Amino acid sequence: MQCAPFREAVSARLDGEPLGMPAADLDHHLAACPACAGWAAAVEGVTRRARLAPAPPVPDLTAAVLGALPQQLPGTAAAARARLLQAALRLALLAVGVAQAGLAWPALASGSAAMSAPVHVAHETGAWNLAVAAAFLAVAAAPRLAAGALPFLATFTVLLTVTTVRDLQAGHVHADRAAAHLLLLAGVVVITALAWRQRTRRVAAVVGREATA
Repeated sequence: MQCAPFREAVSARLDGEPLGMPAADLDHHLAACPACAGWAAAVEGVTRRARLAPAPPVPDLTAAVLGALPQQLPGTAAAARARLLQAALRLALLAVGVAQAGLAWPALASGSAAMSAPVHVAHETGAWNLAVAAAFLAVAAAPRLAAGALPFLATFTVLLTVTTVRDLQAGHVHADRAAAHLLLLAGVVVITALAWRQRTRRVAAVVGREATA
């Protein structure tokens, strides 16, 4: 009978690995083969001495290792600045959204608007202002929505800016009424910044995954 498979099984048992055969077969062979039984005893003794041998003394390098570490991990300051800027943009957009909703409320509640506009026109204006305010507040709460809201808001802002400038030149609108549109412009600028930051973050994530692939 070949003893090599049984000795491999003995070694596997000492290492806590699968035996490769039934344990009963191994025990039966060890009971019937003095050579393998002696070999198993010797190997077990060597393994036990190796495991119980004291570790050689080594110098304590804890202080040296801790002293060599940088006081601040690379990129920590940049990440903190990025979080601060993100929070500032979201708070600014929240303020703009609340102010925009404040413009919408009088027109919706009482049907009164600037320049004595008809009631229905005032209601339409109020509804538009409230919808824009809702978009601002939604992006402030979830900046990932910035890119989706930007096409509508940017188009509306550009067209309103062009028509407002023409109406100012023609005397069709008062300056105080036109100044109220600055809220819309400010909100779109903030959303543009948020959308750009989200895009930059996604591109960086993709580049990082490709670099580690």
